Amino acid sequence: MKLSTALVLSFASSAVAFSPTPSRINRSDILPHRSTSATSLSMALTLYGSQGSRSPLCNWGADELGIPISMGDLRENPHPFKQIPCLTDDDDVLVFESGAILNYLQSKADEKEATKDASRSAAITSWIAWANASLDPICFLETPQGKVYDTGLKSANPRIDRLDQLLSKSTYLVKGEFSLADVAVASYLLYVIQFFPDVDLHSKWPNIVRYMKDCAAREAYGKAFGANVQGFCLERLGDMQSRDKKKLFGVF
Repeated sequence: MKLSTALVLSFASSAVAFSPTPSRINRSDILPHRSTSATSLSMALTLYGSQGSRSPLCNWGADELGIPISMGDLRENPHPFKQIPCLTDDDDVLVFESGAILNYLQSKADEKEATKDASRSAAITSWIAWANASLDPICFLETPQGKVYDTGLKSANPRIDRLDQLLSKSTYLVKGEFSLADVAVASYLLYVIQFFPDVDLHSKWPNIVRYMKDCAAREAYGKAFGANVQGFCLERLGDMQSRDKKKLFGVF
């Protein structure tokens, strides 16, 4: 399975052409994800976005939390700069930027928790901020005009080394359990192999590749990003792992 994508990509949060398009795609893969989870958390959440933006990671996060959202008409997008993703809620709530939306979704879920876990919530917030402020610029190298031309994951990086170390001791980032911290971090890592499918990550960061594969295999990831994207990611990550095993045993 292959994904086709332009070599030079616009990776701003407002980018319309964000997610690469599989060579064979079903209609269901390109339609915005609509959550159908039954919950009392909220019925007013509306997300303005598309498969060609960062909005699928917001869909992923909402689905993992069991929060239903509806997809809004982009012609009515209330974002002050008409960018996507953008989220609205009751009481004139307007949230934009994918990281801010994930934090807002987490706050909605936390409101319904009988027992508050402040340390867990703080860790999730911190990882979401790290994904946007530190991981994004490593994953995607941009021109002064904001066009992505390469990935920094082709070279060694001490921050990514440290992330690999952390993931060698834990399945997920916060207390060993999947959370929106993983939605934020894994989304960017998984975008890298979609845009730059020839990049080899396993030889330097095997624990990150294992982590990426675990996250991509989640049902909610497939719902948000589409079955073809999910299948491509799992296949590519599996190839990385098997290739290094062959090298280990002298098979080429």
